[in-house]
Amino acid sequence: MCLAVPAKVIERAGDEAVVDLQGSSLRISTVLTPEVACGDWVLVHAGFAITQLDEADARETWDYLRQAFPDLVNEAGAPTAGADRAGGPAP
Repeated sequence: MCLAVPAKVIERAGDEAVVDLQGSSLRISTVLTPEVACGDWVLVHAGFAITQLDEADARETWDYLRQAFPDLVNEAGAPTAGADRAGGPAP
């Protein structure tokens, strides 16, 4: 299963951006969303911003993720100690 997650753009340069994923930073490509700017929310999938979305929708999505995966995402939206970097449960 593939999942796109909301992230907030915190830096932008050329076809790349740095996004905040609930406390984790990630460098992504914006080649599919050239209009995004710092402060915008995007859906990130496989290292690409695939679409822009508003903040309310982004926060609602994180709420759903916390409900669906309580063992993997804490209240702040960060991975829990029981999750490995690939997003699955730790062995």
